[in-house]
Amino acid sequence: MWLLKLLEDFTMADEGLNSTSSVQIFILRGFPGVSHFRSSLIIPFLSIYLISSMSNGVMTYTILSDKTLHSPMYILISLLFLTNIAYTNTIMPKFLLGLIVDVNQITLPGCLVQMFVIYLAGSYESHLLVLMGLDRYVAIILPLHYHHIVSMHTVTWLLLYGFVRSFFLASLVVFFNLKVQFCRSNLIMNFACENMSLLNLACGDISKVQAVGLWARIVVTTMDGICILASYLNIVSSVRKTIVGRGRKKAWRTCSSHLLVTILTFSCGASSSVVYRMSSLVPPDVQNFISLMNFAIPSCADPIIYGLWMSEIRDRLRKMYTKR
Repeated sequence: MWLLKLLEDFTMADEGLNSTSSVQIFILRGFPGVSHFRSSLIIPFLSIYLISSMSNGVMTYTILSDKTLHSPMYILISLLFLTNIAYTNTIMPKFLLGLIVDVNQITLPGCLVQMFVIYLAGSYESHLLVLMGLDRYVAIILPLHYHHIVSMHTVTWLLLYGFVRSFFLASLVVFFNLKVQFCRSNLIMNFACENMSLLNLACGDISKVQAVGLWARIVVTTMDGICILASYLNIVSSVRKTIVGRGRKKAWRTCSSHLLVTILTFSCGASSSVVYRMSSLVPPDVQNFISLMNFAIPSCADPIIYGLWMSEIRDRLRKMYTKR
């Protein structure tokens, strides 16, 4: 709430300094091509929202309530679930409201807050996947030194660094959007206030905002992707040279859940970016659907993957269910 109030004060002050009046209330169109069938979309997307919120919430509670799971790896997993909850509750309630009402309005400060959370959660999620990859690298390559290298003190500082980086990138994108005048229209052809969807309504020079958004995406996707790829290339090389038999199977099982989540997250993000770059060839509804799945699929799949693959979490869930 304090962030929303701060943005409202800032946008009002900025509007007073500019002669061109900027739109302050936008309308999220969601899926404009299927406006007559909005009601039929409520049940499937509400189900996705409930499954994502409940599964991530249950998994987070399971890890935090069991002291035996308070190790660095499981703390990283629980933070990944919390990131999914932040994603889901920032986007889905407003989107579901748009399926119910005829006009789904959002103010400019509210739009910027939503954009801020999307960038913050996306960057931090990527950072968590990097830390998980490094954790698996140390666990397999240097198992005897694991507890010395991957200590809670080290992980805490790395998590703090990731949050500062994510906060800085998200704040930078929002700050440059505050300087933009939106006067072409107030119709956002999307279900959420993504950066490029909002910039389509801008008038004047937006090259700086586009450059900042592209730079933020490159910093997150490219740098984090290279770190994860380097970790697994070293893991594969070491496993093939030094580990045989059951040890090799155990090593692959140790990496399988994180590798699957990473591939799923990055492939969904890449498909959304590619489709957006081909906007002239792809209908808006298809673009929006793929963009929505970019948020929905990982948030629903992550708790299922970790719940099935990691025996410690699976056993804890079974014990909780048996007690109930």
